[in-house]
Amino acid sequence: MDFGEVYHFLFETIPGIGCLIGIGLVVSIIACIIMERRTRKRFANHEAGEDDWSFFDDDDEDEEK
Repeated sequence: MDFGEVYHFLFETIPGIGCLIGIGLVVSIIACIIMERRTRKRFANHEAGEDDWSFFDDDDEDEEK
């Protein structure tokens, strides 16, 4: 299998493009996991305050007050 056949498969066929998209997703997920772990390790001593925003913050608590 030469470079021309690999190029044709990856960039000129539907299954090849699907492989490229899948590989891109896997690489992106791995990079995100590594960066998230490094961030959590670096900011392990961070204490959440009242002004901190959280993605999982429940807005129902604010409505009850």
